[in-house]
Amino acid sequence: MSELATIGYEGADPGDFIATLRAAGITLVIDVRELPISRRKGFAKSALSAALKEAGIGYLHLKGLGTPKAGREAARSGDRETFGRIFAGHMASAEAVADLARAAALVEAERVCLLCLEREPALCHRSIVAEAIAADGGVTIVHLAVGETSR
Repeated sequence: MSELATIGYEGADPGDFIATLRAAGITLVIDVRELPISRRKGFAKSALSAALKEAGIGYLHLKGLGTPKAGREAARSGDRETFGRIFAGHMASAEAVADLARAAALVEAERVCLLCLEREPALCHRSIVAEAIAADGGVTIVHLAVGETSR
């Protein structure tokens, strides 16, 4: 049985973030943000991928698994119903289907962790993506929290 981890970097220090990934044995981070930018130092695509590479962890951005702008706006306003509808529609797009298949194949080959901003997995679309990957069975989902290295 494969294991798929998820993690959010909200409020995290880059060093603690990477230490959490290393403690969990993660070999590949899949960034599921539509736009891999961040106001938090160290979490924009280029800085993050470089820091992960230095730590011996791969990085892959799969834009098709990110939340479209309208979905992000609905989530920010607390409208989970609209967010869910928008994101479900997006997950049926050709880009999302292809990226989901790619992510699922990587989960079979490596210790993968899905990355997004929100610390709380229940509030983040990465949980929906993880559940879609695990839907066929054989994959267990583990939500990591930065700074909590025991499992």
